[in-house]
Amino acid sequence: MSTGSYVNGKWYHPNSERLVRNINPADTGDVIAEFPEAGADDVAAALAAAAAAWPGWRATPGPERGRVLWRAADLARQRLEEIATTMTREEGKTLKESRGEVLKGISLLEYYAGEGFRMGGKTLPSEVRGTFTYTLRQPLGVVGLIAPWNFPWAIPVWKSAPALVAGNTVVFKPAELTPATAALLADLYAEAGLPPGVFNLVVGRGSTVGEAIVNAPSVRAVSFTGSNAVGGALYVKAAQRGAKVTCEMGGKNAVIVLPDADLDKAAAAIHNGAFGSTGQRCTATSRVIAAPGVRRPLLDRLVALAEGLKVGPGLEPGVDMGPAVDEKQWQTDLHYIEAAKAEGARLVTGGGRPAHLSGGYFVAPTIFDGVTPEMRLFQEEVFGPVLGVSEAATLEEAIRFANGVQYGLTASIFTQDLNAALKFVEAAETGMVHVNEATVGGEAQLPFGGTKATGVGGREMAEEGLHFFTELKTVFINYSGSAERQMIR
Repeated sequence: MSTGSYVNGKWYHPNSERLVRNINPADTGDVIAEFPEAGADDVAAALAAAAAAWPGWRATPGPERGRVLWRAADLARQRLEEIATTMTREEGKTLKESRGEVLKGISLLEYYAGEGFRMGGKTLPSEVRGTFTYTLRQPLGVVGLIAPWNFPWAIPVWKSAPALVAGNTVVFKPAELTPATAALLADLYAEAGLPPGVFNLVVGRGSTVGEAIVNAPSVRAVSFTGSNAVGGALYVKAAQRGAKVTCEMGGKNAVIVLPDADLDKAAAAIHNGAFGSTGQRCTATSRVIAAPGVRRPLLDRLVALAEGLKVGPGLEPGVDMGPAVDEKQWQTDLHYIEAAKAEGARLVTGGGRPAHLSGGYFVAPTIFDGVTPEMRLFQEEVFGPVLGVSEAATLEEAIRFANGVQYGLTASIFTQDLNAALKFVEAAETGMVHVNEATVGGEAQLPFGGTKATGVGGREMAEEGLHFFTELKTVFINYSGSAERQMIR
């Protein structure tokens, strides 16, 4: 397994006294890798390699750049089990979830491989006689990518694939908790034929590696996914020097359940949204807002599903939910559980470490009832398997509750009433809306992102994800034989 940092087509261990220790959160005695972390000098070397590689990569035709991504997709499919197993060991999600994430990344690679043939502009009529006008999209240059630990394969792919196919060169900082999955991506790109220096990976702290990337004058764009505190500060620093920035940050996603909803379908979707990936998804369902007549039967269904989950190490057969990613996140989950109790929410199930698990960072699937809008559990992102259930008397009140948080990533409604569904779609203050399905999920060809405190700078995936990594140029070609622009009146 490759470890360390990858710069200009070579793996090496930086000269540093501080170690990156990659630990299995389901078994803290399982150390996957240990190596020196990178620092500002390593970022400088990566930036220099990316800058040197850019002219050649920019001159490579778009279809050929796309073929590199297609070969990477084929290689990833061949190594699916290796990638999924590595991801489960270092992040904690179940093997089934890891396999699904690998397949999502493969879909993204295939989609953006095709974009190498489609990256173009528009021909537009000029109001000047004898003039041909059009637009084209061109790469920015060196771009910086900063990814989180919760989707250590899919998010790096959906950032790097559009950046690369557009003709940019990349300096990528993965999360320190999940460097092994990121290393596999670097290996796959190299095996697929990506030239040295086009994709560089530097593993280190955000306060050193991340800062060096964000502040580098040569970095023309920064794409970040992570916390609001870090993302907000990063956005200001990069924007101040004129770089393009996109930040995808927190979520506090609600599901509204109306009286006419199919409760079995709603419960299954909420259950998947709340406890899939141990609730460690920005799109996770963390709030249920139910009509008075259905809250109790819905809650009964949710509790039965939660108590039927098998919690344990993600590599064990039959396990439905793995651990929190590390001790810090585990303590955060427990902190919010205690805060909810203190504020008067009623613990219905879960609430701590499962009795059968003595090691690892495990939290039982937890559900609270009687959660009100002023409670922290209603307002703040937990990023763990903790679900709050609230009650709203009308659709209007439910929408007001759903919108009454700082975040705006995704939301869902369960109803058979088309009028109610469309009213919710229009009124929801989110970047994505679901009707009669879970809050989670995304597809390569569809824009991903949120509003309000969740996201700034544009959407990811789809055409929008590609456009972020390009510059739009307008071209005027005068073929009239006159040097003057003769305006039509």
